[in-house]
Amino acid sequence: MNDDVLQGKWKQLRGSVKQTWGKLTDDDLERIDGDRDRFVGALQERYGYARAEAEEAIHRALAAFS
Repeated sequence: MNDDVLQGKWKQLRGSVKQTWGKLTDDDLERIDGDRDRFVGALQERYGYARAEAEEAIHRALAAFS
């Protein structure tokens, strides 16, 4: 899923993202607002992921969501 699709479908994906990464707050989800870099940063902050680990987790999850 490319960045444009992520941003366009963000509101639809929020529930699935919240289920997958329960440590992300509603404020985090508002701040991310479909921006992949902010999403990566939030996962790094809340879960202690390295950047590459966060990017891979997002890639796997988004493939499963679609």
